Amino acid sequence: MVVLGLGTSGEDLALQLLDAGLEVAGIEAQLVGGECPYWACIPSKAMIRSGNLLQEARRVNGIAGSAKVEPDWSLLAARVRDEITGNWDDSYAVERFEGKGGILARGWGRFTSPNAVAVNDQVFTARKGIVIATGSTPFIPPIPGLAEVDYWTTHEAIAADPLPESLIILGGGAVGCELGQLFARFGTDVTIIEGSNRLLSREEPEASEVIMTVFEDEGVTVVTGEHAASVSQSQEGINVHTDAGSSMLAAHLLVATGRTVDLSQLGLETAGLDGSARFIEVDERMRATEGIWAMGDISGKAMFTHVGIYQSTIIANQIMGKSQLIPDFEALPRVTFTDPEVAAVGITEANAEEQGFRVAIALKQVPSTFRGWLHTVGNRGIIKLIIDEQKRVLLGATVVGPNAGEVLGMLSLAVHEKTQIERLRSMIYAFPTFHGGIGEALGAYGRGTGKVVDPTYETSAYLD
Repeated sequence: MVVLGLGTSGEDLALQLLDAGLEVAGIEAQLVGGECPYWACIPSKAMIRSGNLLQEARRVNGIAGSAKVEPDWSLLAARVRDEITGNWDDSYAVERFEGKGGILARGWGRFTSPNAVAVNDQVFTARKGIVIATGSTPFIPPIPGLAEVDYWTTHEAIAADPLPESLIILGGGAVGCELGQLFARFGTDVTIIEGSNRLLSREEPEASEVIMTVFEDEGVTVVTGEHAASVSQSQEGINVHTDAGSSMLAAHLLVATGRTVDLSQLGLETAGLDGSARFIEVDERMRATEGIWAMGDISGKAMFTHVGIYQSTIIANQIMGKSQLIPDFEALPRVTFTDPEVAAVGITEANAEEQGFRVAIALKQVPSTFRGWLHTVGNRGIIKLIIDEQKRVLLGATVVGPNAGEVLGMLSLAVHEKTQIERLRSMIYAFPTFHGGIGEALGAYGRGTGKVVDPTYETSAYLD
């Protein structure tokens, strides 16, 4: 096999194939392991943990005593550099891959035929097949002046040392919100510019409202409904001018406007594939054509590490002749690691209505759940369940609150298994827990005592 791209999913697949005794050539132009362990999921969540600790310490005042917090970015920067990323050194991953017998070629691979890939002066011919897992890169919008300033992507933000005094972030999606809150908690003056009318615009409006309120309280400036019209550099820093006439200045500019896929350099036409497409089209078994598979960001399903790893096992099973799993993306989970976390699975209320479902909604404020009320501070959030009235199953769910990503687990299973709402209502929920708030939202228990913490609580007629 030839695996073109040894990011997280490509590396995972390659190791599975090597363990099965196949000969594997892996082609990677950057770091083996890809974005996730060096620039994205792993370092960013370690950094967010540090920011959350700071904020939790600040919550002591008036609740459990008093505390004085003095952030020290240098400690975090050293941990990211020396412990989390190993100073952005992939030698351990390379040794693991080559130690299992893998053949590593550094460089950009390009198809020369349907079963051959060239990299530098080498050509690898695959007897069994080729898997394309070349990932994505940050999308840099064509804003006048942007190319002339020293802007950041997530690479520079993760490696930042020292802490920036001020930072403008273009984009209020998951990355912009996570990093914006992190830097602000360490003392950076942060402004987020988002073109839509709310942060996290792909999530439920109630989730956006919670996060925007939290950001306001924490001193993060949020500008919505405006797009960057031009960017310029001055002695004072980087200036951003919006289409609404606003002007902002900061020491640094982080572009967090999403990610994009570029297929044009892969020579896909020699393999009978479209190199000008936005993504590589795959069938239900992740095959782009006979003997060629595609997975991860370039497959167009969802740009999440967990999706790429999920796909790698599906492809590995086919190649090794194991059970033929059919990918199912209906119960796709996603988590934004702000504080509070924003976790969701399945479709939103707007998606459900667009698809013609007759929808019922169960909505509960986390501070009005038993555990949320006991949590006292840092307890903002909502539980929102999207229910198909006709089939009486869960179509989607959003949880915003402490440990929301963990609470999402049972809801992901419910959406995946198309569990009847009556089954969810008949469950025994541990008390008092955050996941028990799901039972409260469904009216499963606490109808009388629930009014103690939520005097306005009423179960919808549908759920009665």
